[in-house]
This record gives sequence, C-alpha cells and structure tokens, in this order.
Amino acid sequence: MGSNTVRSLDREPAALAMRIGVVAAEAALATFARNLDLDDLEDGVDFQGAIGPAEWPVFSLVIDTLAEAGPGDRRSLDERRADALNDLARICMAAKNRGAA
Repeated sequence: MGSNTVRSLDREPAALAMRIGVVAAEAALATFARNLDLDDLEDGVDFQGAIGPAEWPVFSLVIDTLAEAGPGDRRSLDERRADALNDLARICMAAKNRGAA
C-alpha cells in the first residue's frame, strides 16, 4: 500500500467498525423479535433462556454493552436492559433511515 493510496471514506477503519456495530445491533434486534413475546416483558425476561445458544453471544454483547451502568446509575439490571432494548430499536431505525437516504 503506497503512501499516495487513498481509501474511500466507507472503507476507513472507523466506518467499518460502525458498520459492524450496526450489523450486530440489527442481528440482536432480530433475535429479540424472533424469540421473545412482548407480553412476557411485564414479568421480566429470562434473556438467556429465551435466546438460542447460537444467537446468544451477539445478543448478549449488544444488550450488555447498551445496558452498562454508569457512575451513580441505580437502575436494576432489568431496567437497564429494558432501556437498552429501546436504544437498540432506535439505533436500528436510525441506521435504516440513514441507509434509505
């Protein structure tokens, strides 16, 4: 790779990392939609019991990353995960809208 080689913006490492993140978010949201009944959310959700072992690694990575507690965050894990699901849906919608533009 010569010094005068120019990468297109969509091939820059940051852009590729962002795309991988969006793909992981979309896969996690699809996994959630396929495996969980929204009526069960009122009683809390056993995510690991509801998500298949093949899909669990990506789903848990995305949800646990989004549900990470910040300093002084007193919400329970279930509350943080519920908020993470909302964040996940917003990420996927924003990516979809951006891709359509």
